[in-house]
Amino acid sequence: MSLLTNINKAFDHRIRLGIMSILMVNDYADFNMLKELLGATDGNLASHIKALEKSEFIAVEKQFIGRKPNTRYSTTKLGKQAFKKHIDALEQLIKNQ
Repeated sequence: MSLLTNINKAFDHRIRLGIMSILMVNDYADFNMLKELLGATDGNLASHIKALEKSEFIAVEKQFIGRKPNTRYSTTKLGKQAFKKHIDALEQLIKNQ
């Protein structure tokens, strides 16, 4: 079996890796928190969020806080499993060098 078998292409980009890392240690994060922590532009962050949402790795919840719209994100069970598998694969790759 190849060492790269469990490396997930969905997490290839540093922004996606960052989004998942943040969501793995927080119950949820809103758009502005992710944007600030990752230093990403609105459009860049939105496109990576959309890709993770399409893969069903993150869930999106839209709500209003007062009169302001707020969108927050959390990992799905599938997303947690896939990300853990990805990180484990990276660790194995590093150990085998």
